[in-house]
Amino acid sequence: MPRLAFDIAFCAQLPKLQGTVRKGVFDAWEKFERLTLDQLFKDPGLKLESLKNARDPHIRTIRIDRGTRAVVLAPDSGDTYVLLRVLPHDEANSWAVKQKASINTVTRAVEIRDIAVLEELTPAYERIAPAPEQRLFARFSDGDLSALGIDGTTLRQARVLTSLEQLDAFAPFFPQDQREVLEYLAAGFAVEDVWREVVAVNLAATDSTEPVNPADYETAIRHTRTRIALVTGSDELREILDKPFAAWRVFLHPSQHRVAYRPSYSGPAQVTGGPGTGKTVVALHRVRHLLGHLRDGDRILLTTYTNALVAALRAGLAELVDDETLRDRVDIMTVDAFAGRVLSTSRRPLRADEEPARWQQAARAAGSTGSPQFLAQEYKHVVLAQNLRTYEQYETAERKGRGSALPVAARPPVWGAIEEFTTRLASDGLRTYLETCSEAADLLERTGPRYRHVVIDEAQDLHPAQWRLLRAAVPMRPDDLFIAGDPHQRIYDSKVSLKAVGIKVAGRSTKMRKNYRSTHEILSWSTALLVGRPFAELEDDARHETLLGYRSALHGSGPEMHAASSLEAELTALVARVRSWLEDGVSPGDIGVSARFKRTCDRVAERLSAAGIPAQRLRADRPTTVDAVNVGTMHSFKGLEYRCVAVAGVHDGAVPFPKAVTPVDVDRLQHEADLLAERCLLFVACTRARDGLYVSWAGEPSPFLPQQGCEVEENGAVP
Repeated sequence: MPRLAFDIAFCAQLPKLQGTVRKGVFDAWEKFERLTLDQLFKDPGLKLESLKNARDPHIRTIRIDRGTRAVVLAPDSGDTYVLLRVLPHDEANSWAVKQKASINTVTRAVEIRDIAVLEELTPAYERIAPAPEQRLFARFSDGDLSALGIDGTTLRQARVLTSLEQLDAFAPFFPQDQREVLEYLAAGFAVEDVWREVVAVNLAATDSTEPVNPADYETAIRHTRTRIALVTGSDELREILDKPFAAWRVFLHPSQHRVAYRPSYSGPAQVTGGPGTGKTVVALHRVRHLLGHLRDGDRILLTTYTNALVAALRAGLAELVDDETLRDRVDIMTVDAFAGRVLSTSRRPLRADEEPARWQQAARAAGSTGSPQFLAQEYKHVVLAQNLRTYEQYETAERKGRGSALPVAARPPVWGAIEEFTTRLASDGLRTYLETCSEAADLLERTGPRYRHVVIDEAQDLHPAQWRLLRAAVPMRPDDLFIAGDPHQRIYDSKVSLKAVGIKVAGRSTKMRKNYRSTHEILSWSTALLVGRPFAELEDDARHETLLGYRSALHGSGPEMHAASSLEAELTALVARVRSWLEDGVSPGDIGVSARFKRTCDRVAERLSAAGIPAQRLRADRPTTVDAVNVGTMHSFKGLEYRCVAVAGVHDGAVPFPKAVTPVDVDRLQHEADLLAERCLLFVACTRARDGLYVSWAGEPSPFLPQQGCEVEENGAVP
């Protein structure tokens, strides 16, 4: 019997499709399920048609509704057809006649290329190309490229390219697997690395060693697991169509699946990657895998840094694991909440706004001349980070990463202030969050672990004291810790070497470089905030992580920037931008508005509501809803994602926020680290967007904003 599969590019279209069109897709799928091939060709409602002047007879169209058609791959043999795009009638025909399907003889996957556009571009680029040795892929032989799956047609086209900008122009039209290979090579990877990172990963999705038959599309479709979904039932399809923004999660890439569903790791395992690379999805799938192997009494801790992320993880696991009894064996909470549960005492955590005065009092009592800011950072980054308990330990401790000199002779009054600070807190029934984690770790080391497995998301922001707690929460054995994080999103300045806290991930660490959320245009613009800046990796501070090879699987429009003369003008333009997204068919819950400060978020929510646009502030105790625009601080947006994101109030004096940056004269290295954390914060906010990113400010823009890559609107109408 025939069946209709779905290409990932169609899933990327889903959020933009009207409900009647989605129903038409479902009806078409059902016809493939119940009709024979002969009946499909004769069905008057489906109208499976060949196209005049088509570059490939395997590319045809079917009727979705009165004005809409779907483009499908219709092989000569086999029963599986693939829905590629859904477009208005004329656009569908125009796009379809230019496409050509083929089977990659190395990866064994189906590929679609816009052969008409490529053939039109290539001669023009050939005429202006410099000498062959000056071109983009000159250092790679034809044999090397062929071994990576580059066919003869793509080889000729790739050989004319001179720059990354030219590759970007060609990339949307290249065959998918070949495009990925070329992007890796252009990013500086060696042939061997590209084979390992791209080709071998795609080959792992196949289960055949037979020679490739370039006409056997039925087999090739089964091998294209990274891009083609074979829907097995109507309920599964309805879920994809009803929840289109999450539809890409159907396509768990082989590299992700291999990490999430590996039968067992011999010890702690780690997955790193930039925003949108699927780290959280992998972590949730790992929990699902571990749940299937729990013994009686075993439990799992799924933890992260912020309460907003806890709510997102809880919702994600509910979607992934239907069995509520099984889900109940997973405790989902922040690390700080877990520490409080371990201690079970009435001592209240010290609020951030209470801390400076407490340090001032402690310094005065101990005769220390250190500022409250210096003392707080010394306590956090030296004493708690190294788990120092006595003055003798502090006296000889290294202060790596601290940019203020502190001779041994000057340390007694500092230690005295720290002791005074902690003693006074204890007498008043208070403790800092990190002190709570440190004491909870001490207790677990005495009483024993609480969990069989611990899975950690957004791990890059955890402090060494929190890592010690998590290490003590689970016994050292296979599959004890599973860690997901991204050094580029470190916004709380908690640098740590996992090895130093007893967590060794060497040989069990995987790096993901492909973004599945944001468009290439949004990602490229956002990456300009950080590119060229090294980031300490979690497992070893001596090594560094870069954005080399970090790329997107999606293409679309670039970010918009809007300069306003006042906050009122900025808010007016922001409301207009959100309204235009809604008019384009984006649901309110797929829109997020982020700002640096809570008061700005309050103003945004008020203006949206006054304009008749439903809006809600992000809160840890309240799940997000599809019925309202989500408004929250840049910190609260960490780990979340939306179709369209507006980042407001990005003006000089807000990003970076002066009060969040240590003065140079207090600590030069901390000053630099704080500036980098502010950059990361803006990067995190902007990379929450998938299809649309809008950045606005009043007055002078943030010095972090790239000055190229998108047009600035000055108090004009939002396009």
